[in-house]
Amino acid sequence: MVVLVVATTSDPASIGPAAAFLAMPGWCPGPPIAEGMESFTNGNVRLLKHERSIIAEDDLDQRWQEATGESVSEVIFLSKHTAVSKRPALTVHPIGVPHLKEDETPPQGGIPGWAAIPSPRIGPWLRLMQKIAAEQGLVPEFEITLEATHHGPVTSTPTMFVEIGSTEDHWARQDAAQAIALVLWKGLGLEDGDAVGSWQGNCEKVLLGIGGGHYVPRHMDIVIKDGVWVGHLLSGYSLPMDTPPQVNGKTPGEVTGMWKHSIKASYEATKAAFPGGEVIAHLDHKSFKGWQKNAVTCFLQEQNIRIGKPSDFF
Repeated sequence: MVVLVVATTSDPASIGPAAAFLAMPGWCPGPPIAEGMESFTNGNVRLLKHERSIIAEDDLDQRWQEATGESVSEVIFLSKHTAVSKRPALTVHPIGVPHLKEDETPPQGGIPGWAAIPSPRIGPWLRLMQKIAAEQGLVPEFEITLEATHHGPVTSTPTMFVEIGSTEDHWARQDAAQAIALVLWKGLGLEDGDAVGSWQGNCEKVLLGIGGGHYVPRHMDIVIKDGVWVGHLLSGYSLPMDTPPQVNGKTPGEVTGMWKHSIKASYEATKAAFPGGEVIAHLDHKSFKGWQKNAVTCFLQEQNIRIGKPSDFF
């Protein structure tokens, strides 16, 4: 089994960390995959470079196996991050568009209704990224943060995005690229053989974040603590609810919308990522209106998905 790291030459925040990673010892040229693609090998790590948008190449894990005979255990994409705030940031997040209806076109890749299997490394690598960024002098200028589940491309194995934000100046920063390369180097065990974030399946608890904004601050407060595992993170925009009519000030009947599918698909994908673990929902209560929170809580109970308090994850 090999780990596939994917970068694109069309994105400075992708190719910059890839170049810094390849400057570290032990790399050899890898097998040809397809026209316009180049690969490199180092232990059980494979780095694949292509020329298209990072979200444009679907099924790279399956395509790698078909081309080389090597099974892929996980995929890590290197990418730029954009934000209205333009604040410099290093981010990590799961991917998927589980909230989209079948007839909707995903604006940034993926398949409507789909949630990728999240990489178990997301939580441990967030904390590793915080440590390395501080050591490299990027903090407090750079924010180190999770992002909610969003965009593609399609994969079949555990996946995460590692990103540099949030403007062209930041995307090209060599110090940020070096920090990401060090996260990869240490996190994948190429430094000393001790990888960070390898799931051992020993009945530990896993956070499934439900609610909040794109940077999921209430869930972040938990995940930054040592030993916490995290799967999908569904912000409010991934929980579309149709506002029901009210009778005598109360909301009767079922709350429709894609929110139920979004929760169920993300829960199932998170369970697949953490075999033997206990997936527990953590709600950002203040981000919901009363009728929304009631609907989510009732649905989780119907699905036998435990709802946890912050203290349940430590």
